[in-house]
Amino acid sequence: MAPTSSTAQAASHRRQARLRREYLYRKSLASNDSHAYEQKRRIREALSSGKALPTELRASYDKLKSEIDHEDSKTEVATSHVDDEYGDAGWSDPRVCVTTSRAPSSRLKQFAKEMKLLIPNSTRINRGSHRVDELVDVCKTSDFSDLVVVQETRGEPDGLIVCHLPLGPTAYFTLNGAVLRHDLEGGAAPMSEAYPHIILNQFQSEL
Repeated sequence: MAPTSSTAQAASHRRQARLRREYLYRKSLASNDSHAYEQKRRIREALSSGKALPTELRASYDKLKSEIDHEDSKTEVATSHVDDEYGDAGWSDPRVCVTTSRAPSSRLKQFAKEMKLLIPNSTRINRGSHRVDELVDVCKTSDFSDLVVVQETRGEPDGLIVCHLPLGPTAYFTLNGAVLRHDLEGGAAPMSEAYPHIILNQFQSEL
C-alpha cells in the first residue's frame, strides 16, 4: 500500500528533526575539537624546536602523540561543523531549486529562466500559491541543497534570496538595473548549458 501524504509529511518532519539534532550535536563538539587541536599544536611545536613539553600536557602526551602520528595533511588542521558541508565535494553535486515570488510578471519569469541557465544542476519550478515554509519543505523532501528565490518590484527584478538547506544560512541580495539577455542590442545568442570550469590558482586563504 502506498504511503499517504500525511504519512510522508510526518516522515519528512522526523527526518528534519533528526538532521537538526545531528547538526547541533556536531556544533557542540566544536569546542572540544578546538581544545584538542591546540594541545596537539603545542606538542608539535615543542617536538620541532627540541624544547621540553609543557607540564600540563605530559599526562596526555602518549595519547596525543599517537593521534599526531596517524594524521595526514587534511586531518592535522582544525575543522568545524561548517566543513562538513564540503565533505562530499567532488562526489555529489549540489542541487539548486530556482523559483520566483508569487504572481510573477513575464519579465521575472524570464529572469528566473536565465538564473536557471547560470546555475549548474539547477531546476526551475513554478511558485504558484505556496507559502515560503511549504516551499522549503518541498525542497528538503526532494533533496535540494539550495533554494534561490528571485523577487521584483513593479515588474523589475530587484531581489535575490539564497537559502542553503536544510539548516541555512540564508542570504538576501539587492539587484539594481538588471539586464536580461533579450534586452541586449542585436538579440541574444544561444546560451551554452555546459558546466563552467573554474581554475583557482594562488588562493592561500581558507574558505
